[in-house]
Amino acid sequence: MNTNKLQSFAAEARTSLMKAVRARIDAALEPNSLAQSDSPRAYRELTEEIQRNGGGEQGRAKTAERHAYRWFNRIIALRYMDANEFTGVHVVSGEELDNPNALPAVLSAAKRGEFEDEIFGGVGTKSKVLPTIQALLDGGKPSNDPQGDAYGLLLRSYCDYWHKCLPFMFDDAGAADEILMPADLLAKDSVLRKAVEVMSVADCVGESDEGNVEIIGWLYQFYISERKDEVMAGFKKSKKAGADEIPAATQLFTPDWIVRYLVQNTVGRLWTQNHPESQLHNTWEYYIDPVGEDAGEILKIDSPEDLTVCDPACGSGHMLTYAFDLLYSIYDEAGYSANEIPGLILEHNLFGMEIDERAANLAAFALTMKARGKYRRFFRKGRQVQPNIQRITPERFTDDEVTELNDLYHVTFDTDTWNTYQNADTYGSLIQPPTELAALASAPSDEGAGRILVVVATPEV
Repeated sequence: MNTNKLQSFAAEARTSLMKAVRARIDAALEPNSLAQSDSPRAYRELTEEIQRNGGGEQGRAKTAERHAYRWFNRIIALRYMDANEFTGVHVVSGEELDNPNALPAVLSAAKRGEFEDEIFGGVGTKSKVLPTIQALLDGGKPSNDPQGDAYGLLLRSYCDYWHKCLPFMFDDAGAADEILMPADLLAKDSVLRKAVEVMSVADCVGESDEGNVEIIGWLYQFYISERKDEVMAGFKKSKKAGADEIPAATQLFTPDWIVRYLVQNTVGRLWTQNHPESQLHNTWEYYIDPVGEDAGEILKIDSPEDLTVCDPACGSGHMLTYAFDLLYSIYDEAGYSANEIPGLILEHNLFGMEIDERAANLAAFALTMKARGKYRRFFRKGRQVQPNIQRITPERFTDDEVTELNDLYHVTFDTDTWNTYQNADTYGSLIQPPTELAALASAPSDEGAGRILVVVATPEV
């Protein structure tokens, strides 16, 4: 994997997408713009988001940055899924997967009049855009860029479709998405074309042919590198770090050997100590046999499902994705069915916390891709298991709400206790909740009692 190419691509993609989205925002906010007349709901949602982000220039800039990253997420996710043949028809890649000059396969199919029933069938919203796509491609609807406009509708339709399986990666951006899609995605030097070129099939598939999610983590670190430089420059000028600066300033991709060392000597060690007959440790290159005091009393586990791994600063999930691999081998050794193991791991074993929304989304995506790589029908199960990745968000209660909470839970906590997490977007998992609050949180249910928790704490992407 050529990380230099990934770094160059991600940095250029951030600049390009932010400029493209900002241009859409400025055009929409012009007096009597087409967005106001043709998409009044989208225009209203856009103006509301800008106000929530501070209004004026600050609001426009923050809105552009957020939506630019949203499109970066979608493009790299779909490229990764295309390369691993997780999509039906390739959405951002051509029929020849490694040809960056080819039209996206969904557009080529649409030009032949072929549309996936699963996406465009039925009577839903996506089926309503089908006539517009057809009219654009056959010349029935005037457009300065009929092929680009048709692809835009196709791309948004596929993003909507994948939302049900991957809501964290293809989040609902609301009606504003209609007017904030970057222009010229089919251009030769577009972010979409470059993603196909830089994210080669070999790099996305990996040596095991089950997917190499590490590429997603690298792309994220490189994408935010310019923002990190900006934050660090601010620190040199005595600027204090706030919720907007902390993620960029603290995230660093943990080297693979460190990840393996930590997981093999925590999760792996617990399994080996409880199951001395296991031979798995012979394949762990960084495993150290416990000696002396380390070989004393051990925590008891009965089955793989009892072993819970929590990364309180999970970043884009590098630690958790390797833990997935190690846990899979444990389940396999214990005799579980290959089809049920991925879902069991996501449901019972892996938990992550993160203050950065974007990194948390990538961690959830990476774990889901690990599950899909192991079980090809993972998306088609009756109940797909979602990863246990929690973004840590601030929570603040008013005095009246504190009174209601005390009445509801029959306690007499003061306002400071209830507002323990009011600065959670800054301090994240460093927050130590008061004993009484922690006891209240665990009181309603004994579910999970007796489970073994391994906390692997590293700030990483």
